Order: sequence, then C-alpha cells, then structure tokens
Amino acid sequence: MAKKQVAEKELAAKKAELQDADGRLTEKETIESEADSVSIEAIKSSLATPTEDFDWDADEKVFGNYNDADRKKFEDMYAGTFNQITKGEIISGTVVSINNKDVVLNVGFKSDGLVSTSEFRDTPDLKVGDSVDVFVEAPEDANGQLILSRKRAKTQRSWEAINEALENDQIINGFVKSRTKGGLIVDIMGVEAFLPGSQIDIKPIRDYDVYVGKTMEFKVVKINHEFKNVVVSHKVLIEDDLESQKVEIVSKLEKGQVLEGTVKNITDFGVFIDLGGVDGLLHITDISWGRIEHPKEVLALDQKINVVVLDFDDEKKRIALGLKQLTPHPWENLSTDIQVGSKVKGKIVTVADYGAFLEIIPGVEGLIHVSEMSWSQNLRNPQEFLKVGDEIEAEVLTLDRDERKMSLGIKQLSNDPWQEVAAKFPVGSKHKAVVKNMTNFGVFVEIEEGIDGLIHISDLSWSKKINHPNEFTKVGDVLDVVVLELDVDNRKLSLGHKQLEENPWDTFETIFTLDSIHQGTVVKVTDKGAVIALPYGVEGFVPTKHMVKEDGTSVKAEETNDFKIIEFNKEAKRIVVSHARIWEEAKAEVAAEERASKKKEAKAAVTAVKKVKDSVEKSTLGDLDVLAQLKSQLEGEESKAKKG
Repeated sequence: MAKKQVAEKELAAKKAELQDADGRLTEKETIESEADSVSIEAIKSSLATPTEDFDWDADEKVFGNYNDADRKKFEDMYAGTFNQITKGEIISGTVVSINNKDVVLNVGFKSDGLVSTSEFRDTPDLKVGDSVDVFVEAPEDANGQLILSRKRAKTQRSWEAINEALENDQIINGFVKSRTKGGLIVDIMGVEAFLPGSQIDIKPIRDYDVYVGKTMEFKVVKINHEFKNVVVSHKVLIEDDLESQKVEIVSKLEKGQVLEGTVKNITDFGVFIDLGGVDGLLHITDISWGRIEHPKEVLALDQKINVVVLDFDDEKKRIALGLKQLTPHPWENLSTDIQVGSKVKGKIVTVADYGAFLEIIPGVEGLIHVSEMSWSQNLRNPQEFLKVGDEIEAEVLTLDRDERKMSLGIKQLSNDPWQEVAAKFPVGSKHKAVVKNMTNFGVFVEIEEGIDGLIHISDLSWSKKINHPNEFTKVGDVLDVVVLELDVDNRKLSLGHKQLEENPWDTFETIFTLDSIHQGTVVKVTDKGAVIALPYGVEGFVPTKHMVKEDGTSVKAEETNDFKIIEFNKEAKRIVVSHARIWEEAKAEVAAEERASKKKEAKAAVTAVKKVKDSVEKSTLGDLDVLAQLKSQLEGEESKAKKG
C-alpha cells in the first residue's frame, strides 16, 4: 500500500513538472512571436542615427583583421588562464588575503580556495603573496567554493619524502616528541615514527628521557603502508660512522700497542672495551695474573683503563686486548729462596678432578696432584680432602721457572707410613680394618691412615659363594683381617678375612662324601639347575636333570628334599648333588633284586629236572608214567621261570 502511495506522489510530481514546462514553453513562444512582429526597420529607427561608415552587415563578414589561425591562437591563450583542478591532487597557491577564520588562496581556478587559519599555526609569519602547497579536497562545495587543505598536503608530501628516503637510503631529520614503551616517538615532517630503544645508540641506553625534545638525524628502516607505521633508526648512522672509524683504527693497530679504552660491557667470559669507534675483547684470563671468578671483581662499567693489543684480525675487525700484560709477571717476583723441597703456604683457588691449585702469591700457582695429597691409596676425589679458600702448607716437588710450572705435595709433610709397615704388619699378623671401597674383584680396606690393603673376593668366606663384595659387607664396616702378602716396594698389602677361621672344607670333605645323602633346601632356581642349602651353611648345586622327582615333576624353590652327593671338589669349593639319583638307584636296586630272585628260582628248577632225569634212569618200568608226569610239570615250571 505504501509503495502505491509513493508511486502516485511521484506521478503527480512528474505531471506538475510537465505543466510547468508547458507554461514556460508557451511564454517563450509568446516572446518570440512578439519579437518577430517588430520589424528590423522599426528597431533601426528607434536607435540613434548611425555614422555613415557603420556597417550593419559586418556580422556576416570576417570581423576585424583576425584570420582563423589567429583566432585559434587567442582562444588557446584565453583557455590557458584557467587551471584544470582534480580532486586529490596537490597544487601551489598564492595567499590573497588572511582573516581570523580562513586564508584565501589563488590557485588559478575560476574561484579562490579557502584554507582554515588553524592549519598555518606552524607558520606565524605567513603573509599575502606567499606561495603554499595545498591538497584539493573538492573542486567546489555546495556554495561553489574550492575546498583546500594544507595539512593533508603536508602529510602526503611527508609520506613521499619518507618513502623516497627509504628507497634511496637517505638521512632525514626528526623531532623527538615523547617517550613510549620500548622507545621514542619521532615527528618527521608531521608524520609520527617509532624509534625502538635498541636503535637509539650502539650502547645500551638506560634513560630514554634525555632524548625527548631533541632534533636528530635518522634513517627509515621499515614502512608498513597498510597501517601507516614508520620505524626509524639512529643507531645505523652511528654504526656507519664507526665502520669507517674501525677501518682507520684497525689499519693503525700494532701488536703491543697500548691504548686507552672504556669498559662498554661485562660478561662472564670477559669485558668489551670501546677504543673510540671499535670494540676489543679483554678476556677474563688476560685481566689479572691471579685467578678471578668474574670480571666484575676487577672492572666496572664506563671505567677508563689502559690495555695492550695482543692480536687483531683486519678482515673480521676483531681485537684481542690484555690488561695483566701491562704489569710484570708475578713469577719474576717469586723469591729465589723457593726451591725443590721448600715449604710454601698459600690458598686453594681451584679444585679439579685430578688435583688442586695452590696460589702462593697472586699469579703464581702450584698443582697438588691427587696422588700427592695423602699417603692413602683410597683418595680418589680431591674435593674430599680440600676445598676452595683453604689455607694450607705444601712442599715443592718440582719447579720450572722458565716454563712457570710448579708441582706441590701435602703428604710429604708427614712421615711415610710404609717405611714401618714391615715391622707393624708382618705376614700372618691379625688386625682390624675399615672398608673404604669395593670393586667387583674385592674390598679395599684401611688398616691405619696411609696403609691400605685389598681383600680379594675369594678371601672373604670359606663357605659362601659371593658374586659381589656388597653381598658380604658395606663401606664403613670394620672387618677382622690377616696379612697374607706384603710388597713394600710396590706398596701392596694382600689381606684375608676367611683365613681367621679354620678351613671348614677339610671337615666338609669327611661329611659330604660321594654317594652320601643329605637333606637340603632349594634356595634359587636357574636355567641350568638350582642352588641347594646343605647342612653347616654349605651350598651345593643340582643340575636340571637331577632335579626330577619320582612322579616326573621337579623340585621347586624353598622345597626341602634328600640329595645325594655326586661330586665334591675341595679346591674349587664345589659340591654337586642329585635328587633323581636317589630314587633311580633305589628302583634299579629293586629291579636287580627281582632279577636275582627269578634267576635263583630258575636255577633251582633246572637242578630239580636234572635230578628227575637221573632218577628216571634208575626207576623201574612201573614208575615211568608217574615220572613222566612229574618231568612234564617240572619242565613247564622251568619254562615259566626263564620267561619271567
């Protein structure tokens, strides 16, 4: 319904327009008809009398002295006085007038353009006649006025300049407006750009605020056209300058040259020194003749120091510097009184797996090898004996002043216990020892400080089979031992523990005789058989085939049964037993007895038959029938006996 009403209104409006057009057309025709009714002669007569040389027909002739070429020329000149202005372009205009609200500019168009006075705040000295670049926002507004913008013109010109600077790697100026998170905001010709903190200078900047309000030079490093973001850098300008300075500085470097520098950065491995445009590395080992844990112990940031050039690489621009080399080596100040055999005091500065370093004076150290720390052979880790910071005394073992090397010993300050070992620990003597260490083949014990001995695994027990010493003892235990062998020259002491008791195998030999039967318990079952616990704490071994019981099953773990000794080896301390042999032999014995009984019965039958035969020959004919029957019976019994 609504659409119909709208259509009717539009139709009525169209009809009104047609009627109005018809009215104007009628009026026009009336005017033309009236004009036609007035004759040309009447018009001429109403005018002033013309001069005699006036030509009323001049409009039908060529006017003036211009030909077609001249007419075209003047028309082009006239057309050139008007500018063709397009929306969105930047044009130059001249200031015509200035008021409190607008600045009027003549841009050569059919009308002057207006620009708000607020867009000229940065040019307080603007005056009539000045030339200004403006951006055409619209050729004319609703009032036919040309709309211009100086601000947009400046922004577009700035973007063009910034893009050109990026493409051509040009330097541009910018004003640091404010600080922001991670950097600074820079105004570049009206466009805000971001200066990251890492791109301000080659050295770390702690306070960004000192740069706010300064005008600096930059290089454009990145433009995001989509988001209109610009990233600039001041650091690259410094690096470019430093690169040229580096080439010049490195070209003048010489090994041994002493330079002044500033501590730029401190790391765990060394210090970077600024030599005035080029950096050099002062390694931690070249800071001091003495040992230091960290360069901060000696140097601080921004500290000015003198360093010596140790080495440099022209291509890689790497420079190795030294600080300790500016002072004499401490070895040159080492007293001449210190010789091999001298006693020296110092502080432990380093402890390693192989030993410890004792600093006698700063920069002069000696190595105390782990073997020189104690007469004991058990010391394997120096950290058990010494720690960093300990102040101790040591004896100089070797000294090479040319090579600047020194070896020291601590154990030499006490008497060598092995000098008296033969008298204190003769073969066969009994002692108590402390378990210090264990290996697969035995136990290391200490009888007294500096005197160590080995108990071989085979000398721990007479009866138990030990796979590893930790099955028998542990570190820290005290064991009774007896000295078996003594080698003073090689500092070796062989000890035994089982030898403190009589060899039970001498007794076992009389108890576990071959074929004797003993009760035992299965301790462990393996693929090859089982371990049997026999009386008196002795263990025996039963092979798999000898584990079979009479019912066809095998003996199992923790099961107790009778076992027969089938092998006894005193030297190897080995006893082999069998359960199957017991019932197999018993069964064989029963079978043998049965065979013997049957054989005996058969033999008796044969004897009886023989007797019958002999008696038959002597009997009368009347007894033959009876004897024949008896013979037949005996022969039948004999046949059965043989078959059985």
